[in-house]
Amino acid sequence: MDFKQRRALVAAAFLHNKIDALFVTYLPNVRYLSGFTGSNATLLLTSTSSILFTDPRYTLQAEHETTCKVKIIRGPMLPGVLPVIQKSKLRKLGFEKDHILFRSHDLLREKLPLGFQLVATHDLVEAHRIIKSAAEIEQIRQAVRTNSRAFEKTLKSIRPGVRECDLAAALEFQMRRQGADGPSFETIVASGPRAALPHARPSLDPIRANQLLLIDMGATQEGYTSDMTRTVFVGPPSPVWKKAYRAVLDAQLAAIDAIREGVPASKPDRAARNTLKAYKLDTAFTHSTGHGLGLEIHEPPRLGRKEKTILKAGMVITVEPGIYLKGKGGIRIEDTVLVTATGCEILTPTSKELTIV
Repeated sequence: MDFKQRRALVAAAFLHNKIDALFVTYLPNVRYLSGFTGSNATLLLTSTSSILFTDPRYTLQAEHETTCKVKIIRGPMLPGVLPVIQKSKLRKLGFEKDHILFRSHDLLREKLPLGFQLVATHDLVEAHRIIKSAAEIEQIRQAVRTNSRAFEKTLKSIRPGVRECDLAAALEFQMRRQGADGPSFETIVASGPRAALPHARPSLDPIRANQLLLIDMGATQEGYTSDMTRTVFVGPPSPVWKKAYRAVLDAQLAAIDAIREGVPASKPDRAARNTLKAYKLDTAFTHSTGHGLGLEIHEPPRLGRKEKTILKAGMVITVEPGIYLKGKGGIRIEDTVLVTATGCEILTPTSKELTIV
């Protein structure tokens, strides 16, 4: 990753935002700009320099991972950073208004010299993160493949009597065996009526015969995430569930077909909803159609009804329409998708055809 180039691109926006420097406190943004992967760090970025602040646990790691100047802080981070800012010739310091703690902002305002200006900024780093480089796309592709391999390895162990929580544990175990850092989020395993909960946590309940099973899982590999949902049937599905599955699959394919550079992020969402409406299932679709991912599992852009973001080549998004029927169950089908100049590329290799285990 060319972290120096990333820092230069962000710094190029300083003049427009009327700041001399940016105080980066959000760890995913720190990682994006510096390459540092530790759990405690901030970054002071100017147009000519970058200083990474971290604590003694990460002395060797920081020296290995980043080309930024590294300053080790003993004790609370912000009080250790303040003297560096105070001694600088900076006068207008940008801060990430969406991520800084209120007490940290108060301390900055209180301790910085008279005449020093704090300037709230929004998405200075995220504006660059939304378009993935070729190297980032390859990292995500790797995470997607790892996730799919973990699913395939675990699929054969699904049978009546296995508890939801045990299946979730098996999926996460396989992720690590296949090379993942770990899951991108808490794995969702929901069977029968519990599948009507879009974000159900795995329970102690056993999976039962002749029920559907919803699995939403993602692997993080070298910092980059993936996301996939598959709904399988434990035993033969009823004609009603077969039709419902076909409806969700058609909605997902319609949304994917609507993805290309230059269209608003609302268009794939509308395509999915219109398809489900034709099946009279649109009211059972209760969330947005998808979201971006990268260093985080949820990043811009969002695929939703009122989203105005224009899709651009290099964005990586999920496409995940679903239906949820209280007391009965739910179906969701999700892929990780790369936006291209001529359409999109489905990165997820796992079959979406109706699967019976």
